[in-house]
Amino acid sequence: MDASMLGMWTFLITEVLFFGGMFASYAVYRNMYPDAFASTSKFMDVILGGTNTAVLICSSLTMVLAVRAAQLSKRRHLILFLILTMIFGTIFLVIKGFEYHSKWVEHLVPGFDFQYDEPRYQHNAQILFFLYFAMTGMHALHMIVGLGLLTYLLVQAKRRIFNENYFAPVEMIGLYWHFVDVVWIFLFPLLYLIGHRR
Repeated sequence: MDASMLGMWTFLITEVLFFGGMFASYAVYRNMYPDAFASTSKFMDVILGGTNTAVLICSSLTMVLAVRAAQLSKRRHLILFLILTMIFGTIFLVIKGFEYHSKWVEHLVPGFDFQYDEPRYQHNAQILFFLYFAMTGMHALHMIVGLGLLTYLLVQAKRRIFNENYFAPVEMIGLYWHFVDVVWIFLFPLLYLIGHRR
């Protein structure tokens, strides 16, 4: 367990550095082009973003309960809470898919077809949307990986692998899932709330 914990925290530190670079880029460009970034806030759907935040908080709760069930050798509870966590994760990705689709329809995906209703901010706004897709896209990729890991745990739980003497994989994957949730807790205010206006 100690070796697993050390390895997972080492991995999560590298993930913090990875996302930290993205957050630093966001901070630099937002400081350079505050008006352009503020003008993009009307395209950020706070309701969907807030719903996704609530969904992920619920998924963290069910993940904690899954870890506790594994520690207590409660196999049925473990399976139930893993499935609930996966359902919440899937709901998050579906909502994010709707958001991406709306940006595509509005021609707000950076590239040759990018269109913005305020010409003076055309170029600088594109930087924000690039960061939006890069940061939320990378977060969504981590969610997909997390769902794959939860599927592995579910299969192992059905095989009765976990008990009070062996639950390290559940706890380690739980740490990963919580990390992904915490990243979103930072992304939500940065991309959706700061400077928001209708």
